[in-house]
Amino acid sequence: MTDTPRVVIKLGGSLKDCASPLIRQIDDRARQKHISVLIVPGGGVFADTVRTFQQASGTGEDAAHWMAVLAMEQYAYYLADKSSCPLTTTLEPLEPGVSILLPYRLLQQDDSGLAHSWDVTSDTISAWVARKTGARLVKATDVDGIHLNGSLVSCLHASDLLDMEETCVDRGLPRLLLKHGLDCQVVNGRYPERVLAAMDGDVNSGTQILGENKL
Repeated sequence: MTDTPRVVIKLGGSLKDCASPLIRQIDDRARQKHISVLIVPGGGVFADTVRTFQQASGTGEDAAHWMAVLAMEQYAYYLADKSSCPLTTTLEPLEPGVSILLPYRLLQQDDSGLAHSWDVTSDTISAWVARKTGARLVKATDVDGIHLNGSLVSCLHASDLLDMEETCVDRGLPRLLLKHGLDCQVVNGRYPERVLAAMDGDVNSGTQILGENKL
C-alpha cells in the first residue's frame, strides 16, 4: 500500500474541447505534490449516442448500461490520445501523476451497489471508484457548480439533491454519497485553477456536496 494521496476526478464529456491542456496541468500539479490522480471519463457524445439508440431500438436497461460504460472507455481513449497520459484498468495504487481509467472490465468483475439505469452514469461510478480507493472526489464539468433558484450554491448536503428534478450531477450520485459518507467537489473545468485547487482540498470554488446526514 502506498502513502501517496489519491484523488479521483470525474472529467465530463462536455470538456472535450479543453481536456488536453487541463489534464496536462493536472498531471503537472500531481507530480509536483506527489498525488496520484485517477481520471474517470464521462460518457459525453458517446453515451448520448447510446441513449438515442436505446430510444430508437428499445434496447433494455441492462444492455444500455454496459453500452454506456463502453462509451466511457471511448472517451478515455480520446483523453489518453490528447494528453499522452496512461490508461489503466486497475484501482491499485499508482505513481504520482494522472492515469485514466478504463472502467468496463473492472465493473464487469464487480459493480455491487451500482444500478443498471440512466440514474447511474459516470458521476456515480466515479464516486464508487473514490469509495473503493479512499480518494478525494472532484467532478469537473462545464458549469460553475449546482444552482438553486438561479444562484450558485457553495455547499449543500447530498440529501438536498434527492428532491431536485435536474442538476449537473446524476440522480444516483447523492444516494451513493449518503450511503458511504463521501463528499464531492463540483467545479468548472474550463477554469483549470479551480480543478487544481479542488485537488488540494480547497472547497472555495464550485459546490461542495456533503455526504453526511443532514441534522
